[in-house]
Amino acid sequence: MIKVIAIDIDDTLLNSRLEVTPTVKDRIQWAMTLGVKIVLCSGRPLAGLRPFLQELGIQGADQYVVTYNGAVTQSVTGGILGKHLLSADDFERIRVFCDQHQVHFNALDDQSQIYTPNQQISWQTVRQAAENQAGIQMLAPQDFPIRFPLAKVMLADEPAKLDTVESAFRALFGERYYIVRSQPYFLEVLNRQADKGHGLTDLMTHLGLESDELVGIGDEANDLPMFTTVGTAVAMGNAHPEIQQAADWVTADNDHDGVAQAIDRLLAE
Repeated sequence: MIKVIAIDIDDTLLNSRLEVTPTVKDRIQWAMTLGVKIVLCSGRPLAGLRPFLQELGIQGADQYVVTYNGAVTQSVTGGILGKHLLSADDFERIRVFCDQHQVHFNALDDQSQIYTPNQQISWQTVRQAAENQAGIQMLAPQDFPIRFPLAKVMLADEPAKLDTVESAFRALFGERYYIVRSQPYFLEVLNRQADKGHGLTDLMTHLGLESDELVGIGDEANDLPMFTTVGTAVAMGNAHPEIQQAADWVTADNDHDGVAQAIDRLLAE
């Protein structure tokens, strides 16, 4: 019996106009009336998920989210189930690399705040802050070393720039961190134990569930750890071919109510 449906946000829950369609909203709310928990599973912090939680009616201390790509698993009221964070030393290592390669970057703490030492903030960081309803704090030389834990670091730059530096970054840090290209303009860096799969494992431990009671729906590389953790993995029709190949089956794309179609199929079986 399915107890949890974990759903990615961008290009999965949301259509190309960044909306939850009425059909998707209806099927999610129907699933919740059956006692199924809908768990939004995203690279965004909790502040960036709240508008969708409110729209869908997901509320209360017994409802959960996986945030920062799995760095923090928490209730929608903010109670913490699990954390896998980065340290000040991690930030410094990444800062040196980004300075040397002239890449824009930022870091998020576990309270949704964005920090950057870049004097010229990239438009990708501005967009990220707007989507996450987060402020941006400029770090001056006197602010180093930082003295707070971080949920993740984001290399946020033009896709062509990230294409140029990604292989070098992975060669240097691939054994130390979980690194994922979540969007063409974002290369995310997290604690080695921070991914959507580990986040859902924290949730399963808390709820006493087994993997076959969970479903994951997604479209990007950062959803692959979720796919290997849940009992049933569903790829969106707009997902990359390798993501579709890793799934148990493929639903419609995000502009044709793929999440709604998946829920209908899952709960009818």
